[in-house]
Order: sequence, then C-alpha cells, then structure tokens
Amino acid sequence: MSNVSKEKIKATRAAGGKRMASVYAGLDRAKTYSLEDAVKVLKGRPKAKFDETIELAVNLGVDPKHADQMVRGVCTLPNGTGRTLKVAVFARGAKAEEAKAAGADIVGAEELVESVGKGNIDFDRCIATPDMMGLVGRLGKVLGPRGMMPNPRVGTVTMDVAGAVKGAKGGAVEFRVEKAGIVHVGIGKASFTEQALVENIRALVDAVVKAKPQGSKGQYVKKVSLSSTMGPGLKLDAATIISGPVI
Repeated sequence: MSNVSKEKIKATRAAGGKRMASVYAGLDRAKTYSLEDAVKVLKGRPKAKFDETIELAVNLGVDPKHADQMVRGVCTLPNGTGRTLKVAVFARGAKAEEAKAAGADIVGAEELVESVGKGNIDFDRCIATPDMMGLVGRLGKVLGPRGMMPNPRVGTVTMDVAGAVKGAKGGAVEFRVEKAGIVHVGIGKASFTEQALVENIRALVDAVVKAKPQGSKGQYVKKVSLSSTMGPGLKLDAATIISGPVI
C-alpha cells in the first residue's frame, strides 16, 4: 500500500471519529427519553451526508422459537417510510393486469417464479394471489431467509392485489420478531418532521401491541429504543408511546 493510500485512510478515519464524537457530545446515553424528546434529540444531532433512516427497536417478552409466541404483522405508517419500494406480484390474467394498473414494478407467473428461483430478486416486496402459491411455495428457500415470502397474515397473499400494491407503495411496512425477541423496523427518514416521526412510531408500536400472541406471558413490551442510521441509540419510555397501561 502506498503512503498516499495510507494517509487517505488515516484522514478518513479521523474525519469519521470527529463526526461520531460530535454526534455523541453532551448526550446522556443512560437516560430514558419520552418519545417526543427522543425524536427531538435525534433530529438535533449532526447530520450525515445522506437522509438517514430512523429505526425503532422493540424488545418483546416472547420466544419466537415457539409458534404460539411468533409476532408478525403489517402496519401502514401514516406518513410513509420515505422509501420507494419496488414491488413484484405473482399473478395471472386479470389479476396481473390489475397489479400493473396499481403500479406494480414486476408482474408475472411461471416465468417470474423461474427467474426468482435463479436468484433474480430485483424487488423489495412481493405479493401473490392465492392460486399462485402452489408455484410460489417452491421459492421458500430463496425468499424465506430474506423475509419476503408472501403470507396471508400480512396481506401479501390476497386477491386484492391492487390494494396490496398501493399499500406497499404508500407506506405499509411488515414487521416480524427476530430470534432475540426484537422487532426492528425503519419508520421514516431524518428529513421527516418531528410530528410525522412521532405519528409513525405510535402507529407501529400500536400494531406490534395488537399483534401480541396468546403464548406471551409476563411483560410483553420490555424495552423500546430509537436510533438513526449513523446516530446514537436512545432508550424510550414505553409509557409515552403505548396508549393505556404498558403490557
């Protein structure tokens, strides 16, 4: 490695270190914030050179290894996600035309199943009509690990393909508890107003609470935290988010 390259790496690391120092300057990381205060603090931190995603993590009192403790659902964020999703639809005939008219980016049947099976996944969300699931089911090993397998529980296996496409394009987000019992979802962008972020967070947490499985025992919502892509993570007071008693 040349001296020029070494100096460039050192300069990049130094710049990154200075930025992170400014991001955390004066921040009490042990503090628990109200929802409104946390959003205000995140938006007040030094910004990255791109529009960062604001992410919510909800630590739940469930063990997803047990089927009766799985938490999964869909939530339409009132102010959208700030992202433009590329949507694929597995459908034939009139339903395929309906999907195209609703704004689907990729529509197909057998040929699309074959393409995806080869690893061509040029989309963020996929939807299927019920009659296509016999074919789409073969893609479990490809789509499953990515959390993209169509599922009637989250509205991605449906005859209402137009509604599902418009929902995905308009701010519907899927959530699913991870192995550690955490639901982790992007709920907007740093450029959103404080009010828009607060409304999106309340909507998402409300959907997670409503998805509480029957097998969950004890405290359901244990911890909640908010962060940005390149910013700090802040602990939230769940009582300032959940309407009614914290469960």
